[in-house]
Amino acid sequence: MVCLGNICRSPMAEGILTDKLKAKGIEAEVDSCGTSDYHIDEAPDPRAREKATEKGLNIDHLKGRQFVTADFDRFDEIFVMDKSNYENVLALAETDEERQKVKMILSELDDEDVEEVPDPYFGMEDGFEIVYNLLDRACDKIVDRAK
Repeated sequence: MVCLGNICRSPMAEGILTDKLKAKGIEAEVDSCGTSDYHIDEAPDPRAREKATEKGLNIDHLKGRQFVTADFDRFDEIFVMDKSNYENVLALAETDEERQKVKMILSELDDEDVEEVPDPYFGMEDGFEIVYNLLDRACDKIVDRAK
């Protein structure tokens, strides 16, 4: 799960997907990171933690990290939140195999008009609720494929 700073969208996505996989008894490594180095080793944004807690998830233990090229070897799929993240991660890919691993997370939603997960960091009204709901639906689809 990749966003810009790894304090809002991607840690919520990590928490959601981890919880859904665990509930289905599916073992998989899930992690999150950012394309920037703005928030390395920082906890998720308090608003993201609050929304996750409200939904029954605990993401307080997560710490921001930056995407690294080794992530291409570590993960089978790399889900990004927006087009900027997509381009930034693709720029680090060296092979077609690596490029094929990078996907827009909302591409999982066939019926969704929204292509990008909006960044709620700058105070979008109900932003964290909107983001959580989009990620929750996308993660349902990922888990359905993982069965």
